[in-house]
Amino acid sequence: MAEKNSSDIERGDGIFEALAGDPIAGVSVNQRSAMSVSAVYACVGLISGAISALPLSLYRRTDQGRERIDGDDIWWMLNHDPTPRFSGAAFWEFMLSSVLLGGDGFAEIKRKRSGLITGFEPIHPSDVEPRKKGDRLVYVITPEEGQRYAVDQDDMIHIPGLGFDGKRSLSPVQHAARAAIGTAIAATEYNAEFFANGARPDFLITTSGRLSEEDREEIRKGWMKRYMGSGNRHKPMVAGGGLDVKPLTMSVADAQAIDVLKWQVVDIARAYGVPPHMIAETGESTTWGTGIEQLTLGFLKFTLRPHINRIERELNRKLFGRSDRYLEYSVEGLLRGDSKAQAEYFAKALGGPGSQGWMLINEVRRLQNLPPLDNGDQLILSGANKSNDQKT
Repeated sequence: MAEKNSSDIERGDGIFEALAGDPIAGVSVNQRSAMSVSAVYACVGLISGAISALPLSLYRRTDQGRERIDGDDIWWMLNHDPTPRFSGAAFWEFMLSSVLLGGDGFAEIKRKRSGLITGFEPIHPSDVEPRKKGDRLVYVITPEEGQRYAVDQDDMIHIPGLGFDGKRSLSPVQHAARAAIGTAIAATEYNAEFFANGARPDFLITTSGRLSEEDREEIRKGWMKRYMGSGNRHKPMVAGGGLDVKPLTMSVADAQAIDVLKWQVVDIARAYGVPPHMIAETGESTTWGTGIEQLTLGFLKFTLRPHINRIERELNRKLFGRSDRYLEYSVEGLLRGDSKAQAEYFAKALGGPGSQGWMLINEVRRLQNLPPLDNGDQLILSGANKSNDQKT
């Protein structure tokens, strides 16, 4: 990045985030240090990984509804090969991680002079500076020191987060979870020192007589040699010469310092909209229903859907405008239940006994990654032998 004077550093800048320190915990909280907290790492990995695993499907609006388009170049790039350095999964994980840490995700749309799209180049948010130009945005990109170029908004995929103000969104690290992350970092450092070798003695050896410094050191070394180490655990202790051995218990303050990490996990999960049990905090209950299917449905509706909605709308307005083509995430994979529940659902969808069919055989086969049948585009109107030969 280009150099900045201290007077030019503003809240939201990458430099500000790198220098800012949490006034409560006394530690620096930025995107890099935040990812050293396991709860942040788990939340970011869970959300970005779930969305990157969802296929983006391309459709065309028709008079009969819509038809799916497979094999289109844009579809291929966004799902499999956006740029030579990134696979489709790595691309979307990078984009979502940028949103979840810094508030915004950026990818330059690469085109030929004819306007044909050839790829999507992800850009680190700290290398991008959105600037207003009338009612539009221009993105100034500084990939390396001494390099700078501008990109019009029509050539930039900008995935916003919560609190988008026309240029930037709020960073969850700097706004929603700053205190929790700072406290978690401080608590982790304290606990590491606490459990380090020699951080707290386990026993106190006392005597009614006076001991010289040499005698104290000899007793200490003899104790460590005889009773410390994995091979000496649970050996019976023998103290002579008027020595008394007393175990030292953990203080209330030390116990609270260890327990505080649990509460920071819950607080960080709350900031990201992730149920604590999904990042291995099983001590907290959930009101999202029971069973894996209901929990997954709640995670999709309340956590993933807002991110998916922002991605779909940005891609469609930048890539297709008002044309009849559009992209949409296929979330059916997340909603699949067990084999029995899935079979019952498809039986009803295809117009089984007592049901009005609403899916085609080939639609079901496509969801199951099976090849289409020649007569698989017939819609069963009821449980009787009625069908409609209308094509999708």
